[in-house]
Amino acid sequence: MQATQSDSHKFSSTHTIIAAFIDAQQTAQRAFLQEIVKVPSDNPAGDCAPHGARVRELLLQLGLTVEAYPVPQKAVQANGMISATNLIVRRRFGSSGLTIALNAHGDVVPPGAGWRKDPYGGEIVDDPLHGAVMYGRGVAVSKSDFATYTWALLSLIEAEWQGAVLNGTIELHFTYDEEAGGEIGPKWLLEQGLSVPDYAVSAGFAYGITSAHNGCLHLEVCVKGKQAHAAMPETGSDAIEAATGILQALYAYRTELALQKSAVPGIAHPTLNVGLIQGGINTNVVPDQVIFRLDRRMIPEEAGSDAEGALRAIIAGAALAYPGIEIELRRILLAEPLAELPGAKKLIDAFQNNAQQVLGAAIPVQGVPLYTDARHYTKRGIPTILYGAGPRTLMEARGHNSDENLRLDDLRKATTVVALALADLLR
Repeated sequence: MQATQSDSHKFSSTHTIIAAFIDAQQTAQRAFLQEIVKVPSDNPAGDCAPHGARVRELLLQLGLTVEAYPVPQKAVQANGMISATNLIVRRRFGSSGLTIALNAHGDVVPPGAGWRKDPYGGEIVDDPLHGAVMYGRGVAVSKSDFATYTWALLSLIEAEWQGAVLNGTIELHFTYDEEAGGEIGPKWLLEQGLSVPDYAVSAGFAYGITSAHNGCLHLEVCVKGKQAHAAMPETGSDAIEAATGILQALYAYRTELALQKSAVPGIAHPTLNVGLIQGGINTNVVPDQVIFRLDRRMIPEEAGSDAEGALRAIIAGAALAYPGIEIELRRILLAEPLAELPGAKKLIDAFQNNAQQVLGAAIPVQGVPLYTDARHYTKRGIPTILYGAGPRTLMEARGHNSDENLRLDDLRKATTVVALALADLLR
C-alpha cells in the first residue's frame, strides 16, 4: 500500500519524537551504563548472575517488565562458568507485526594489566577531540548495547504514548556467555522456546552494519609418546619431536589458508594460530606428552566441519612419521561462521537508511573476522545483523584491551539509529 501524505507526516513526526526523547535522556542513559560497568562480570571465571540481577533491578526501575531465566547449574558448569541468568524484556506494540530481538552480552574478558582508569569505575572524561568518553571493561563490548537497546525501546514507548502507530514486538535479550561461546545464552533461550523472533540484531558497531563474520574452531591436540632416560633415547618415543613435526605441517597449511580469499568485504582469509603448548617431564627425560591448542578461523564461505576434518587429516598424516606416537584430539569450541540470510536485506535497508540520516554519511555493510552470538540466530533461520554503539574499530575503543572506552556521542547516535530503524520495521 502506498503511503499517503498524512502517513508520511505522521511518520516524520514519530522520528522527531524518538530523536528528541533520546537526546533528552542522555544523562539517564549514561548513568545506567555506568551502573552496569561497575558490576564485574568477568568470564572467566563466569560468575555472572549478580550482574544479571543488577541489570534486572535497573530495568524494573525504568518501568519495563523483565523475565529472568537462571541457567541450570549443570549447563553452566559444562560451559566452564559459575552462574548465568539470561534476561528478556518484551514489549508489544499494536496487535500484530514482526518480532524483533535485540541481543547484547554482559559477560566480559577480565581486565588484565595496564589500566590507567578503574576498569569497574565507569569514569567519564571530557576529551578535547571526542567529547565525553566513558572508561571501563565492557563499556564498548558490549555493555554499551544494553543501554543502546534499552533506550531505543523506551523511545518507541514514548512515541506510542504520543500517538505513533506501531505494530510488532521488541524483545531485549541480555545474555551472559558470549566470551565462552554463547551456548547458554542466545542458543539456550532459543532452544528452550523462550523466544521465536522474526529478525534479530546483535551488539555491533555504530559506523558499519555487520552481516557476516568468521567462525572459530578450537582444537586441543595431545601428542603421546613414551618416556625414557635421556641417556637411552632410543628406548622411548619423543613426544616433543613428534609435536614439532605436526606443528611444521600445520604452519605449512597456514600458508595455504592465506591464499583463500573471502568475497565478504572486511574479511581477508582463513587463519590458523597455535596459542598454547605444554609438555615434557624434566631435562634428562625423553618427553612422553605434549599438549597444544590451536585456533582456526573460518571465513563465511567455509563450514566448521570441513575445517575440522582437514586439520584432523593433517595432524594424523604428520604423526605417521613418528613410530610409537599416539594422537588424541578434543574439540574445545566450534562457532560456525555468520553468513547473510536472504531476509536480512529488510534489516540492512532500515538500519543503513537511518544511519545515513543520523551520521550524515553512508555506512558500509561488511563482515568482521570475529565471531559473535549472532550466529545462534542465523543457525535457526532468523535473519540477523550486528549493529550497536561500538566504535569504528576495536582498537579505537581498546576492546579486549586496557582502558577500554566508549565515545558517548556514539552511544547517542547508535541509539537513535536503532530506534528509528525499529520504528520503520514496526510501521
